[in-house]
Amino acid sequence: MLWLSFFSVVIYALWLKTRNFVEKTMNILIVGATSGIGKALLEKYVEVGNFVVAIGRRQQLLDELYKKYNGKVLGEMADVTDVEAIGMVMENIQKRLGVIDLAIVCAGTGELNPSLDNELENPSIQTNVVGWTFVVDALFHLFEQQGKGHLVAITSVGGLRGEPMAPAYSATKAYQINYMEALRKKAYKEGKMITVTDIRPGLVDTAMAKGEGLFWVMPVDKVASQIIAAIRKKKSVKYVTKRWHVLAFLNKHMPWLLYKRI
Repeated sequence: MLWLSFFSVVIYALWLKTRNFVEKTMNILIVGATSGIGKALLEKYVEVGNFVVAIGRRQQLLDELYKKYNGKVLGEMADVTDVEAIGMVMENIQKRLGVIDLAIVCAGTGELNPSLDNELENPSIQTNVVGWTFVVDALFHLFEQQGKGHLVAITSVGGLRGEPMAPAYSATKAYQINYMEALRKKAYKEGKMITVTDIRPGLVDTAMAKGEGLFWVMPVDKVASQIIAAIRKKKSVKYVTKRWHVLAFLNKHMPWLLYKRI
């Protein structure tokens, strides 16, 4: 009978492993879903049966997603910097879906700007701070009304230290990191059933990866898979891909005397 017991243990272990990878069908909202990480996440979530509302700036790309996934994607055009317009869009989405289980904020921008040209810095501030704050606050309030929900924001490893090649980008991502921590603490202290997850990618092979000689540029598909795994586990903070956790730790704790020379 020993073999039978062993066989039962193996079957149970396989069942648990399968169970961990099976997600219930969800209503998902992705802000910034027409390209890069947002689009990769949308595709993976739709492929396993979820319904996704995609918010993006380009109507043509939203229409293409709608046609490709046969109505499993609802596209809504809005720019996060236009807070009035995106506010109306999000209100309509809530009325249409009733419940949003998961909201992922991927919208963001940044330029290399070592010359400190204000015209290059301002879009990052308007998108990554002003518009972004409006969106995450609106989503947090929505989840408060629902009584539960999971709020995810794609911040960046670049927000851990100031970077002279892209000052506004690194500063605005630092703002996002601290804001997400504030919301996570708020949900905890108020006893809310709201999960707040801060995803911090390193360099990813998207249009956002700019410059020459980039280090450890990760494929977007791999990044998206690890993000979904972190969301499933309801992580508070997750660096992706995994190797960036080591580099982020070293970067964050590097003494200024050394950091300023890099």
